[in-house]
Amino acid sequence: MIERIFTVTSNETNPYRNIALEALLFECVERGVCILYLWQNRHTVVIGRNQNAWKECRVEDLEASGGFLARRLSGGGAVYHDLGNLNFTFLLPKDDYDTEKQSAVILRAVQMAGIDAYRSGRNDIETEGRKFSGNAFYFSGNNAYHHGTLLVNADLNAASQYLTVQAGKIKAKGVESVRKRMINLAECKQDLTIPALQQFLIAAFDEVYGLAGSPLDKGMLDQERLSALEAKFGDPEWKYGKNPPFQFETGARFAWGDIDIRIDISENRINSSRFFSDAMDESFILSLSPILAGVSFTRPAVQAALKTAFAESPQRLAYCDDILGLIFDAETQSR
Repeated sequence: MIERIFTVTSNETNPYRNIALEALLFECVERGVCILYLWQNRHTVVIGRNQNAWKECRVEDLEASGGFLARRLSGGGAVYHDLGNLNFTFLLPKDDYDTEKQSAVILRAVQMAGIDAYRSGRNDIETEGRKFSGNAFYFSGNNAYHHGTLLVNADLNAASQYLTVQAGKIKAKGVESVRKRMINLAECKQDLTIPALQQFLIAAFDEVYGLAGSPLDKGMLDQERLSALEAKFGDPEWKYGKNPPFQFETGARFAWGDIDIRIDISENRINSSRFFSDAMDESFILSLSPILAGVSFTRPAVQAALKTAFAESPQRLAYCDDILGLIFDAETQSR
């Protein structure tokens, strides 16, 4: 039974720090306690624990624009976060976990803002037939958490840009996201702000649980543990290394010939690759597979390997630029 409730509001916008704080609160939540954690990430795609980053996100485009890729502990689909989005997490003992009650806090807060809302399916909350909140859940040991997004005035075009992978390029195992039509709450209530919604959530939290909540003193948390968790969530091995094996396929016609590319990737490294082409420079095509074996599947790593191999041939380096664009640029067109 929940006997005490606390709120935590993060002033950070770094996703690795915020996800680390979420994980730390999860580790230390006590019996009879429920914590409501409110937080925001800047320019971030967050993928579920079992998702393939390359299947869900235009990783190169995101990182080239200064964005972050983050992987959370919970399952579910990929989401885009910016400062027009507010995230919430309920952290509590597993015995007290109650999806209906936790969702009631969200619904009540939105009602306080003057917007009618309702739960849809298992994980979403909608208004006017469109989704403004996606939810995910995590259970481990004696504790649980329920977290989700609240779109207030987020850049929905950016969400579409970074969460859409060019069709037909990747064949992969893993959980795929299900896209729904999205809506910002500010479309329903033009004067709604993030700080106002935060206050509605805190008031609704007290009301639904019938308790007087208080802010949790973050200074009492283990800062050394928090830093270690932040390092974990920011580590490329966590962000990319959990990807299941997948196959990348693409092709195009360039002035120097047709090319068809098949790459097998595991743990974000190229296991093997095949290049089929009618290019006149046959030895160039044949040399690509051994050059790329074991290379990290990122533009900088692939580019460095090719540049080193063909440093003495400006013509072949030009071919490599075309190949890099074909693999890593989402909107590359055949020509």
